[in-house]
Amino acid sequence: MSAYVSAFELFSIGVGPSSSHTVGPMRAAGVFARRLADAGLLECVHRVGCELFGSLGATGIGHGTPDAIVSGLAGHRPETVDPELVRGAWSTLGDDGSLALAGLHPIRFQLADIVLSPRVRRPEHPNALTLTAWDAAGEIVANETYFSVGGGFIRRDGEVAPAPAAVPYPYASAAQLLALCAETGLSIAEIARRNEQAWRSEDDVRTGLDAIWGAMSACITAGLAHDGVLPGRLGVKRRAGSLRAQLESAQAIGHRELPGEWLGAFALAVNEENAAGGRVVTAPTNGAAGILPAVAMYWWRFLADAGVGLDRAIADDERPRGIRRFLLTATALGSLFKANASISGAEGGCQAEVGSACAMAAGGLTAVMGGTPAQIENAAEIAMEHHLGLTCDPVGGLVQIPCIERNAIAAATAVTAARLALRGDGSHYVSLDTVVETMRQTGIDMSTKYKETSEGGLAVNVIEC
Repeated sequence: MSAYVSAFELFSIGVGPSSSHTVGPMRAAGVFARRLADAGLLECVHRVGCELFGSLGATGIGHGTPDAIVSGLAGHRPETVDPELVRGAWSTLGDDGSLALAGLHPIRFQLADIVLSPRVRRPEHPNALTLTAWDAAGEIVANETYFSVGGGFIRRDGEVAPAPAAVPYPYASAAQLLALCAETGLSIAEIARRNEQAWRSEDDVRTGLDAIWGAMSACITAGLAHDGVLPGRLGVKRRAGSLRAQLESAQAIGHRELPGEWLGAFALAVNEENAAGGRVVTAPTNGAAGILPAVAMYWWRFLADAGVGLDRAIADDERPRGIRRFLLTATALGSLFKANASISGAEGGCQAEVGSACAMAAGGLTAVMGGTPAQIENAAEIAMEHHLGLTCDPVGGLVQIPCIERNAIAAATAVTAARLALRGDGSHYVSLDTVVETMRQTGIDMSTKYKETSEGGLAVNVIEC
């Protein structure tokens, strides 16, 4: 069985602040409502309730999970919903609220219809939720449990997952991926491209990747344009806008550009937008959404035309082609983390989110800088190795501290990893597969206090004022 996951699943356009706690639950609630509609049961439903278990119950309020549940039940989808419709969808209900189930059938819905059970952990996954529909007589019409397994992916309890569609270049490990490259002469990005074309046309792959990059770059632009304070009781100030103004002011009076500081600004911009509940691309999660776009924008703005002679300007299509190569390479690598370890902070700690994203970005940057498959694998290994053991301990249950700064630091780590790999020949002692397996084992051993429950680490040692 191949580990490959489509770029259009790994990079899904949604809303903040969390892929596992916002996007996934919204999708689960939407699926539940649509299944009721498809079964002809909507008219029977008088009331709906939801219980959030484990990590969803522990940090769901700060992550906007109840708002996402209400939005999903109302028929909204994370990839198309106006983020403003999600914010406060639950908290503003009051005791006599209502919603249109699946967008069609009005029912009463109150704050108390969502129950938080942080101490109850389902053995299948720490991000679990159960949705129940009752008729007017109080009889259960439907009862389903879903697991939000990271990156916006969901799984319904008891559902047999369909066998993945065959791809022309299957691989289950980095070693197999490198062997494919050696046997075929194809790059990692080209392996990914040809796998994508097993599911959609070449034009659809190209336009889809361009749409993903368009959403990523729009998120950076929006984040750089905003000031003010992020939602939530911490009162965290947005910094990307002021940092942009400082950098632009310095350049205006003749100071040289500071690519490294811009890199940090790009990452802060994305994760501040995410924390505000804005439009974000999971990469591969929302909590780590700033790393790949920041590194890609860093390449686009500062490195894309490096080496181009003075007699030739960079062609108009070279940057978009480079971004597609970046995203496809990152997809091929990210698939390994999802298949062989985890991209869920609730399952593996922040090493699973930020570590995976950093490795994907490092590999993508190495690819667009002309690196070989072996150098790309080396860059990803370096990046992941130095995130092993990273905990997920959001202060106040909000995707703000330390999450926002952590993306900026990881973006810089990705660039460093790429530069180190490009200076070598691709040979190294520790393989990417070894690091992925180590991350998986570390996640299993890690205390649940440090896996998106806000019960340990910074979450209990930082005094909330």
